[in-house]
Amino acid sequence: MPRKSTSLSLDADLIARAKDAGVNLSRAAEAGIEEYVRRAEAERWAGENKTAIEAYNRRVEQDGLPLDAYRKW
Repeated sequence: MPRKSTSLSLDADLIARAKDAGVNLSRAAEAGIEEYVRRAEAERWAGENKTAIEAYNRRVEQDGLPLDAYRKW
């Protein structure tokens, strides 16, 4: 993906520790932001689909898994 230059305000002590440890700040920030975005997207998806998930879970509780009769274990 193309990269875009941006400006961030970060804790000065954290930056110093990262530099001392040889951490690439851009890559570390990108990895942290990526993880945070994935979690936020997953939470949003779960919220948007909560009703359907609950309905499916109720159906499984009542009727069992749809293909349960074909399980070999």
